[in-house]
Amino acid sequence: MDNPLSPRSTATAPHINTATSHIATPPLDSSPRTVAAIDIGATSIRMAIAEILHDGSVRTLESLLQPVDLGRDAFETRRLSRKGIERAAAVLRRFRRVLREYGIDSTNDIRVVATSAVREASNRVAFIDRVYVATGLDVEPIDEAEVNRITYMGITPQLMALAETAESKSLVVEVGGGSTELLVIRGGNVLHSESFRLGSLRLLQTLDASGARGVRWRELLETHIRRILVRIGDQVRTDTQLHLVAIGGDIRFAAHRLIEDWDETNLARVPVDKLEELTQQILEMGEDAVVKKFGATFVEAETLAPALLAYTMLARHFDLKHILVSDINLRDGLLADIVQGGNWTSEFRQQIIRSAVSLGRKYQIDEIHSRAVAELARRLFEELAKEHQLDARYEVLLYVSALLHEVGLYISLHSNHKHAYYIIRNSELFGLSQQELMLVALVARYHRRASPQSNHEGYGSLDRHDRVAVAKMAAILRLAIALDDTRSGRIREINVTQEGKRLVISAPGVDDVSLEQIAMRSHSGLFQDIFGKPVLLRPEVK
Repeated sequence: MDNPLSPRSTATAPHINTATSHIATPPLDSSPRTVAAIDIGATSIRMAIAEILHDGSVRTLESLLQPVDLGRDAFETRRLSRKGIERAAAVLRRFRRVLREYGIDSTNDIRVVATSAVREASNRVAFIDRVYVATGLDVEPIDEAEVNRITYMGITPQLMALAETAESKSLVVEVGGGSTELLVIRGGNVLHSESFRLGSLRLLQTLDASGARGVRWRELLETHIRRILVRIGDQVRTDTQLHLVAIGGDIRFAAHRLIEDWDETNLARVPVDKLEELTQQILEMGEDAVVKKFGATFVEAETLAPALLAYTMLARHFDLKHILVSDINLRDGLLADIVQGGNWTSEFRQQIIRSAVSLGRKYQIDEIHSRAVAELARRLFEELAKEHQLDARYEVLLYVSALLHEVGLYISLHSNHKHAYYIIRNSELFGLSQQELMLVALVARYHRRASPQSNHEGYGSLDRHDRVAVAKMAAILRLAIALDDTRSGRIREINVTQEGKRLVISAPGVDDVSLEQIAMRSHSGLFQDIFGKPVLLRPEVK
């Protein structure tokens, strides 16, 4: 367990693969870049300071922890108290002074995120502003999808480096103060991701409100955990070997008590029997006794029992003999993200697309047509880069929108574009934040019929940048749909040129595009409205 404002033993984090076109590797004669990641959680604020070396690997210099009590306020009243805000600001001021000692002054080298406690608070903007005034730091509340994305960035290299977990199915779980995050990974691919409102602190508050004590308290705790276990069991098939990989401060605490020589650089193998014994011991002890015996803070001692019980019951649910415990945490994922320059790697983009394909199959899309449209949309995005001026993330959002633009047909042909918006908006796609999911849903909604309007649900609440991005992507999607209007997939390659004020699309190897030309005339209006250019489709000129 990290000591408050004291360095953790220096360790080299798993090598982060930077072999991607989106990343500029530092020149060999440059100095290592010193950066920091700060995680504002429900029960503590943690900071990791690290160097990014020439080869893209990360070397942790120091890890700091200070307990806070933001979750108690947020989960009970949906507001952060003034006292809690000031306590957090004071901690971050001290962290800021430590950063200056390391020569980290630029906010470009510091990433500060906040999870469920701040995210769910109705006065989160006041918290963000207060921290900025006190420290100059920009706090970014991240949603569950972003937490899962960052966790994936951190844990995947460790899973792939171990033969035991490289190809088998791993259930990666973190029981936090406010929520439990779940990832199912096999061979580096995400099979499922989900977030549950089952956190150790949230559980304690629910039980406190019930007034239960003693045996009844334990029974209620197990009942709440078991409800989530049923939902997890419904999502995780046990058709192949399954490993439970646990992350989080509480399970690391347990691993250090049960495995004396764990150096944190490798996965610790914790026997479930031993974990169950420790959990029972802590359940029977008061918080004061836990603090005295194990050296935990009072905030940490409070959440240990429900968190460890959740991990133990999860292992028992899948009839596992061991739990693999990782020292990887949210800060490691944030550092990996900094290495990547905030860009999505090609591997991560594929995870998003796999998740979209899985959702599309659930709603019985015409997968051949959807994939053809998606590839044509991608090609148009590349060819029209000077016109749309959108970065590479929007290419992925457009591709996903194209894959899912017909999911609404599952409900009804009538208004299927609106049904598509509803389905996507209320689904989860791994790697996409709620805001990004909203953009995908809107682009799918505008694949036909009306153009974007300010009074449309979701669209009117966007800022101008996102409104324009949605309109541009929807316009490109309509062109791609027209190019596969016959649903034959015969147009695979396209060339895009400009003749005067007109955009000309030609289809090499296709002699007759008369049907697609009819579709293009009816689908290209939005493109002309947005980009100011009429569109002409013609066969390849020989």
